[in-house]
Amino acid sequence: MQRLFHFSQDPTIECFVPHVAPTSTEKEPYVWAVDEMHAPSYWFPRDCPRVCCWAADSQSERGNSLLTLGGAHRLHALELDWVDRFRHCQLYVYELDSAPFAPQVPDAGYWVARDNIVPLSVKPVGDLLTRHAEAGIELRIVKNLWPLIDAAVASGLEFSIIRKANAQPRHL
Repeated sequence: MQRLFHFSQDPTIECFVPHVAPTSTEKEPYVWAVDEMHAPSYWFPRDCPRVCCWAADSQSERGNSLLTLGGAHRLHALELDWVDRFRHCQLYVYELDSAPFAPQVPDAGYWVARDNIVPLSVKPVGDLLTRHAEAGIELRIVKNLWPLIDAAVASGLEFSIIRKANAQPRHL
């Protein structure tokens, strides 16, 4: 059975109610969840722009060089301007019953439900830097995400780019 999660800086959510998020292109209200494999991409403050990439079954030479540079199986990056917020973020993980959920964007690990969802549990994620290190994820801090966004897209790796609208502008 698939384990599904929701990450929030609010530890008091008693029930998730379907809604249309302000940043969503969806018109139907949903409760969103992420699967276990993609959950580490959410070990960040909510609005933090980030790039996450990891090895796929058939990765390219370019993908190999991007990952092996730091020796990790997965790479996450955030901008220097977000480091303080990252270090002080109090993040919580809600585990959700997977039964009412259906896959929405399987490659991204996104699942949706149309019903109210009462969480099974809520726990603090803990220190985000420590969590990354214990999971063997290289955490890279960069001045500007755009070169890494471009490298991840071209790499042949699986990737997730979250909140890029909050990133520094692309330098030309």
